[in-house]
Amino acid sequence: MTRLFPGLIAVALVLGFTLRDEPLQKVDNFTLQDYNGVKHSLTDYKSSKAVVLMFIATQCPVSNSYNDRMNALYKDYADRGIAFVGINSNKQESVEEVKEHATAHGFKFPVLKDWNNVIADKLGATVTPEIYVLNPGLEIQYHGRIDNASRLDRVTSRDLRNALDEILSSKPVTVNSTKAFGCTIKKVG
Repeated sequence: MTRLFPGLIAVALVLGFTLRDEPLQKVDNFTLQDYNGVKHSLTDYKSSKAVVLMFIATQCPVSNSYNDRMNALYKDYADRGIAFVGINSNKQESVEEVKEHATAHGFKFPVLKDWNNVIADKLGATVTPEIYVLNPGLEIQYHGRIDNASRLDRVTSRDLRNALDEILSSKPVTVNSTKAFGCTIKKVG
């Protein structure tokens, strides 16, 4: 597609997203524990149409500005076969803090603790919030931001919703990568 429209590439790059023209990257299965000590693996969600991995934080104001939007996404898509999983990779945020944060904000999706930022490093996640959408074969369908503004009243591009709608319509995700923004994941070493 992008070979036919070279001008489209320049516009896409300026706007902070890319169009699919590369093979999908596959994510290896992993297992992490949630804040209650329950183990979750990616393969637990193999019957889902897609899995949305959301790198989130308890202390990041940008990530926190998305709490209601993450809940709305879960509410709008979970019954349609999309699984949502929060991942906290920040070294300074304890399991107790993650649990308190998830409870206070009414998260219905599991929030897993990524000790030593192993999964963040494997995927290349660097900020919160940062999103990875995987198909049942664990191939990345979309990577980037939820939308284009931390303030809801300034949102003009609902990137994650657009990707999920295309997946549910059995269409390829046309804008498969956007620039995630937020607080840097505080990593060990």
